Amino acid sequence: MRAARELLKDLRYKVVSGSIDLNVSELVYNTKKIRKECMFVCIKGATFDSHDVAGEAAENGASVIVAERPVDVPEGTTVVLVEDTRYALAQISAAYFGYPAKKLKVIGITGTKGKTTTTFMIRSILEHAGIPTGLIGTIEVIIGDKHIPAHNTTPESYEVQEYFAQMVEAGCKVAVMEVSSQGLKLHRTAGIQFDIGIFTNLAPDHIGENEHASFEEYMECKSRLFRQCDLGIVNADDSHCSDILKGHTCRVETYGFSEKADFRATDLKLVNRPGFLGVDYHVSGLMDFDVEIDMPGRFSVYNSLVAIAVCHQFDIPKEDMLAALEVVQTKGRIEKVKVSDDFTLMIDYAHNAMSLESLLTTLKEYNPKRLVCLFGCGGNRSKLRRYEMGEVSGNLADLTVITSDNPRFEEPQAIIDDIRTGIAKTDGKYVEIIDRKEAIRYVIEHGRPGDVIVLAGKGHEDYQEICGVKHPMDERVLIAEVLEELGRK
Repeated sequence: MRAARELLKDLRYKVVSGSIDLNVSELVYNTKKIRKECMFVCIKGATFDSHDVAGEAAENGASVIVAERPVDVPEGTTVVLVEDTRYALAQISAAYFGYPAKKLKVIGITGTKGKTTTTFMIRSILEHAGIPTGLIGTIEVIIGDKHIPAHNTTPESYEVQEYFAQMVEAGCKVAVMEVSSQGLKLHRTAGIQFDIGIFTNLAPDHIGENEHASFEEYMECKSRLFRQCDLGIVNADDSHCSDILKGHTCRVETYGFSEKADFRATDLKLVNRPGFLGVDYHVSGLMDFDVEIDMPGRFSVYNSLVAIAVCHQFDIPKEDMLAALEVVQTKGRIEKVKVSDDFTLMIDYAHNAMSLESLLTTLKEYNPKRLVCLFGCGGNRSKLRRYEMGEVSGNLADLTVITSDNPRFEEPQAIIDDIRTGIAKTDGKYVEIIDRKEAIRYVIEHGRPGDVIVLAGKGHEDYQEICGVKHPMDERVLIAEVLEELGRK
């Protein structure tokens, strides 16, 4: 049991009925999890406002209701009004779990691209140096040996605090997490004073109904991280860097190719040899050594520079940084899967035109014999995305293999027809193979020496959604099955 008054102590509030001098059994914000004598926080979502069922919550056992507008509840129920219940949930959750963030070094990463890979790089180096590190991100939550599939880039504030508490219990010393613009907008990280905040880059994204009203709002939400951290590490090369730092309250260090950057990359070289597609460069400024990583492209330089800048704060020897960077790999993010000594195959989450164009442009810089791109598009989503991705692949890939992604409630062939409409605007060669496993078999069987083959769109996902049902489908498993059937494994 927890004292209600203690849980509310970090908030401005008004008790409009009942008393807060009582104990509550649990903290709940999901109507399906109401328990006897719990504190229930009403949340207004995109499609459902639990203020409307506050009375039912009380009838089902909630003894304290936290709301941001008057609610109709049975007589005797304690009702506490706050200005913003999402903010209140974050502060109450921190108190409920005993302020676990204060027992960890917390690192938050925001930006349009690069968050996932960078979190894994940072965790890899810290763990390699003997510092137990938890992770919260788009792909999964990692706490010790436990891996929990993720549903949101930044979970609801209650889950964030719960994960932090589990990290403390598991002996973690550091937590590194992706901090999305939505997470900042909806106060999912409110009440956390980050030791380090990181900005990767900014491009128009997540703008529309139920997300951000404009690019300016998107940018402002991301900038909030630098008003709740001690040290900000930011991309000096990004044109929006000064806007992100507007009103910042933290110390600032920079990284990039700029001569003014505190951690700067020079002498960049693309490295392409059998089994290796990466970069090497020299980091200078606050550190001075050569780096080689088995990940392609300039964005991999940025990601690794961030990891180096962060780990510099922990006084980690460069030998540990280099050893960890040599082996780090992020599931579904330019993830290489060994299938042949003759050509390179990789899995990537690129699932819109912007990310696919960035990926294919990067890979073309390595002058592959052929660049082969296999992808599909999700059903019940924008047709424009299909046209755009088809056109991008048609322009940049030497061969496009159009296949199925998550058709949801659409016919896979109808989606493929839309993608073909985009490819038809180009001179790009393509084949159509609806079944994704058969499409993968095709690119493996027809791979030529020097090819780079990318399976795009699914990334870390391990399912395929068809008619509302998620069927198990992991591309790594499909590749292994194909290799076994071909007698190559």
